[in-house]
Amino acid sequence: MSPWIVLLIVLLIIVIGLAVLYFLGKKAQKKQEAQQEQIEAAKQTIPMLIIDKKRLPIKESGLPQMVIDQTPKLMRRSKLPIVKAKVGPRIMTLVADEQVFDLIPVKKEVKADVSGIYITGVKGVRGSLETPPKKQGFFKKMRAKANQMTKDNSKK
Repeated sequence: MSPWIVLLIVLLIIVIGLAVLYFLGKKAQKKQEAQQEQIEAAKQTIPMLIIDKKRLPIKESGLPQMVIDQTPKLMRRSKLPIVKAKVGPRIMTLVADEQVFDLIPVKKEVKADVSGIYITGVKGVRGSLETPPKKQGFFKKMRAKANQMTKDNSKK
């Protein structure tokens, strides 16, 4: 076989693979949009006192067994942002959205948008919430250290 035929076969396989990924991505995006609409429809604003927040595997999270059984097998190994909060007289274990998890203050009262056991939004009851400083990447830290050292050396 000539190298051109091999190259054409490889290109054909790559194009077919990209087309399959495109259509699977479109299908997953439609599912995600439908789920987001359901979450928005069932959302309630509830005042709660945040007791603790951690990233835990779903088996150690303290969520009901029915919820653990319904999660996909691959998801059971990953860590979820879990929040323990006092809602009224009860202490509940809730799952937070990734974007909201860093905003949730510990041992403070907040008004949270909750859909089932899922926290989708947080507002402060007394004043605004403090936004945590954004973490710097490895290369930004190294660049800042290098700049600091050059400034120190130039002063001497």
